[in-house]
Parts: sequence; C-alpha cells; structure tokens
Amino acid sequence: MRMEGTALIYDEEMTKYKLLWVDPACKIEVPERLVVSYEALIKTGLADRCVSVPVREATDADILLAHSEEYLEAVKKTPYMTLEDLKEFTMQYGDVYFHPNIYNCAKLAVGAALQLVDSVMTGKVRNGMALVRPPGHHSMRNAANGFCVFNNVAIAAQYAKQTYGVKRILIVDWDVHHGQGVQYSFEDDPSVLYFSWHRYEHQKFWPNLRDSDYDNVGKEKGAGFNINVPWNKVGMENSDYLSVFCHLFLPVAYEFCPDLVLVCAGFDSAIGDPEGEMCASPDIFAHLTHLLMNLAGGKLCAVLEGGYNLTSLPQSVCQTVQTLLGDPSPRLANLDGPCESALESLHCVRSVHRQYWSCLQHAADLPTSEISTKRIKLAAEEEKTKNGQEEKTVEEKVWPEPPKRVTPPIRTAVLLPDDATCPDECRRFSSSEDPDPEVVNKLRENFLKTTDDTDALTTLSRLIALAEKMEKNEICNGLALVRDVSMAMMCLVQHAVSSPNSRVLVVCVGDTEFPSSVSNDGKMLLFQFSNKKSEEQKSKYNITVELKKGCTEVSGFIHAVLSLLLPLAYEYDPTLVLLVRTAHSGVTDSIWQQLTGLLQGLAQGHTLVLMQEAEKACVSPTASSLLGHAAPSLGQLNAPLLEDVEMMERLRHRLQVDWKLLQTTAPETGGGVEH
Repeated sequence: MRMEGTALIYDEEMTKYKLLWVDPACKIEVPERLVVSYEALIKTGLADRCVSVPVREATDADILLAHSEEYLEAVKKTPYMTLEDLKEFTMQYGDVYFHPNIYNCAKLAVGAALQLVDSVMTGKVRNGMALVRPPGHHSMRNAANGFCVFNNVAIAAQYAKQTYGVKRILIVDWDVHHGQGVQYSFEDDPSVLYFSWHRYEHQKFWPNLRDSDYDNVGKEKGAGFNINVPWNKVGMENSDYLSVFCHLFLPVAYEFCPDLVLVCAGFDSAIGDPEGEMCASPDIFAHLTHLLMNLAGGKLCAVLEGGYNLTSLPQSVCQTVQTLLGDPSPRLANLDGPCESALESLHCVRSVHRQYWSCLQHAADLPTSEISTKRIKLAAEEEKTKNGQEEKTVEEKVWPEPPKRVTPPIRTAVLLPDDATCPDECRRFSSSEDPDPEVVNKLRENFLKTTDDTDALTTLSRLIALAEKMEKNEICNGLALVRDVSMAMMCLVQHAVSSPNSRVLVVCVGDTEFPSSVSNDGKMLLFQFSNKKSEEQKSKYNITVELKKGCTEVSGFIHAVLSLLLPLAYEYDPTLVLLVRTAHSGVTDSIWQQLTGLLQGLAQGHTLVLMQEAEKACVSPTASSLLGHAAPSLGQLNAPLLEDVEMMERLRHRLQVDWKLLQTTAPETGGGVEH
C-alpha cells in the first residue's frame, strides 16, 4: 500500500498561555508564534491541501515515557497555583515560565506529536507536521527548561518504539539551540540516532553545556549515536547547513537506515531570528526536508520547536510543509561554500565519529592545534571584558520573501514506445505542435547524417519538445525510453545549452561515450558513474567515479551520491537535470530510485530521465520516484570498499579547489568562505 497525504496538526488552545510577569529571557516565547505559522499555511492554501488531524491530550502513561512521576505530579499542580506560586515554581528551572493553562497545552503538544506518529505509522498519511506550543526538546526527565515542559519528540520516539515496535529512529534537530533533553533521553540507546546542530560559541551560548560539544558522542551502547555539530560563530548560511547534511548527517543516516524520522523543527536557525542570529534563508528548510524524505520509506514527522522571528518563522514553516506535500523545491542560488568555522566543526565531528560509522572511516584526524576560531573568539571576549565594552546589539536582518513555488500542471510526462504501458499518475507525452523545421534540420545534420531514420527523428523532436515544456514550467519532470541513449543525451544537451541562461547537470549511470569538449564551458556539468577504467578527467565540469565493483556496489554508490554528487550539484545550481541510465549499468532499482528522488531537490524538480528501450521493467519504479513517492530503503549499509573510498577522496581533494561545497576540513592556513 502506497501512503499518501501530509498531516497537519494544530489546535488554537495551544495559543492560550503566555508570560504573566516580566522576564527578559522568556519574553520572546509568545502565542503569536503559533498564530502566524498557522495563518500563513491558511493564506497560502497549504493547510487545505493537508490532512487535518485532531489533537488529543497525552495520558500520564504517555508523559511517563520520558519523565518521572515526581515531575509530572509537580506540573499537574500548576493550574491551581496563584501567580506568586507559579513564579516560585518556575524559579527552580532554567529559562522557562509557567501559566495556569500551560499544563493543559503541554499535554496537547505531546498528544499532537503522538497523533502524528499514529497517522504516519498506520499509513493514514505518509508524513506530516505538528504545530505545537510549548516546545519540548530542552525538557528533561525531572525538569522543565528553555520554554519546554514535556519533551514532545522524546516521548514520540519512545511511543513509536513501544506501540509500533519501531527498531531504529532518527531524530534530526535543526533548532538553533541544543536539545539537551533529547540527548539525555537517548544517550545510551543505539536504537535512536540523534543529530543536533546548534549555536554554541565554545560554550558561551545557552544552554552553555559542555555536553553540547562535538565530542559528546553518547554513552555505553549508545556511543556514536549522539552527533552534535556546534556552531561556534553566528551568521551561518545555507552553504554551512547543506555542507553538514551532505558530509555528515546524510551519510550516517543512510548507514543507520531508520524506520522513522522525527524532526525537532525549530526555525530559530533561520535568518532574522533574535536567538539564532544565523543567516540561512527560509527556503533552506525546503531542501533539508527534501533530503530526509527518502529515508524510512518517507515516514517523516516534523514537530515545531523554536522560532521567534514572526516573519521568517511562518516562511520557514510554509517551506517545510510545501515540501512534505511533494511540491518542487525552490532553487538555492549563491551557495559559495562553508565558512572556516563551520568547516572546523564539521572536521571535528567527522573525526570523533569515524570509529563508529564506516561512511566516515576516511575522515581526517582531529586538528592537532587548538581550533583557530576558538582562540580568536576567546581572545576577543577577553579584550571586550578588559575594555568594559557592552554587548553589541543584534543587527536587524532584511531578506527577500521566498519566491512563490509554482507547481506545474503536469507532474510527470513519459515518452514511451506504443507497446509500453503508461504508469499510473503519469501523462503520456504527445506534442500537438509540428516540430520546428529548423530543429529538424539541426537534428538531421548533427545526429542522423548517415541514415534516414524517421522514427529516430520523431523521438528526438519529441524529446526536445518535452524539454521545452519543462523549461516553461508546464511539466515538472519526464521519463523517456529511447533506442540510442547516447544520441538522445547529446541531442538534449546540445539543445539545452543553446538557451542563454541554462545550466545542465548530466548524471550518467553506466558507460557511454561523451565528447569532452562539450563539458568545458560551464554550461554543462557531467557526472558519470562508470564500470570501467578511463583516463582521469582534468576538467572541473567532467567528473567520473569508477567503483571497483561498478554500480552494483550500493555502499560505494550512495557514498558517492551524498558526498560528491549532491554538493557539486547544489553548488552548480542547474536549470535542468538529465539523468541517464545506460544498458547494462548494473544499478539496482532501489539505488536508482534513491538517486532519482534525491536529484529532484535541484532545478525546481526539472529532471528528465533517459533509459534504453530494453529497460521497460524500470519504467514503473522510476516513475514512482519522479512522482514524489519515497524510494525503498537500502537496508543497513556495509562499509564501502577501501579502494572506492580512497578513489573518492582523491577526487574530492582535487575538485575542492574549484567546488567549495566539497570541503570537509578547514585548511591549516585559514580556509572556507568569509560570510
């Protein structure tokens, strides 16, 4: 059974508590956070497209999955407390406030997360988002903390394990604060993999815990299953976030192979937030969401955490929900590579975790000298204290509203021989217009000089017509079965690069001849998975990965996709992705579907797949991925072959001079991009 639909869980009751006294630390946590988020989903029409799921109150048994009875009983008394009693009760915890209605709202927040898990695990929907207050990821077994009363996501994870027998859960926490409550809940549990990136500034930023640093990897059997990426400076951008996803989060997540993905969806890591002071645009969350959607068969539950800028918060929520609904992701322009501080953090995390994850076995050693940005940061702090300087005021950021994401009327068009069945939900492509005589003459001249092949001419003309419809955004993506895949590929590339602003990413799986001269001007980037030895390519736009066992080697293949292809592709920023599968490529359907799914985050989803006519059996799984259905799981991955890892590292090392998103360490002399 294929799961459809995106759940949206919201209840106005969760807006009905607020701070009742003066507390500068808590004044930003306001009911309007939820109101503006939900109103934005209504205004954009996204709420109507979701499956509305009612909230429920969490039971005591639910809450006790992550909290002590003593703590629960204490919170139960808060509705009956006077204002003075509430103030006094609050004082024992850190950066949190209580209100007579907060216990009720906290039960609804937990219940909303559990309703979301139920909806996804029973197949009622394939994914969803819960808009909740209070947030949860800071609250601990015996304590409220950081605006959080009960740990919504930690309870949801335990509930999924207990109720549905889920064996492996991935929790991704992209909130700008460290979710120490989630970390403490699972630090000795190898069935839950917890990723968190967070503003840290060498322990100078809240919650100021030594436990939030990169070398806190989990305990006992859970060692390696707690991954902290500390941001040691503010101003992190889209490139920094994507870099960590490609070189750390995704490779480890694919190796772990979760059965369920939970997201602590805090949007204080977006631009304009007074807490985060980061510079990542709201549309980065469309891409982070997309990159997680092929894990766990697409079972993804996002639960709201932080987010305190009432403009970037609703924008980020809308970007996330729109991606969960399956709409094409927006283009991310100007990805200029991670900064030095981000690279230092990435380097340290990869180094300490390489003993636990085979995908990181090639990671560089820990830096021998003290981290340079730490020296600089602490020296600056010392100087500031010495001179009695006041803390700087946060500069107000201005950013453009994310462009409207226009979904083409046709999702997937297919160009198939008459005897091939058109997959469900796809449209068989037929161009009503006669081919342009100039195009026909060019095709004859360039590709059909020696033959009068009317069928080939018709196929190539229709392929060009399909590509033009995609360029006009009338069709999102396409699939074509052709007799000669090399000729079709060259024909499409030649046509596409003739447009002034086009940039074509060609991903070729299997062996085919390709004139190297085509790929040197930047109008095209060729990335080829080859089964045979070839001469080493020197062009930054012509890249070949030769796996020792060819494309059948799943671990090596997915490693190359995540750590080489995706960073290159995002930095290149194509207007069209041409995905080519040659005859006898050896690639399995599951890895092919993963590749097809991941690439759709690029070029606003404009992916055109070319396959040989003999590959009819692969049409249905390919169409499934183009339609936005999650790819099947690859299973827990073995270590990639050492020879393949060494080959990819040589390639990455050579290419990172030109492609900054391939960097995984900060050069000794100071590297990375200045933000």
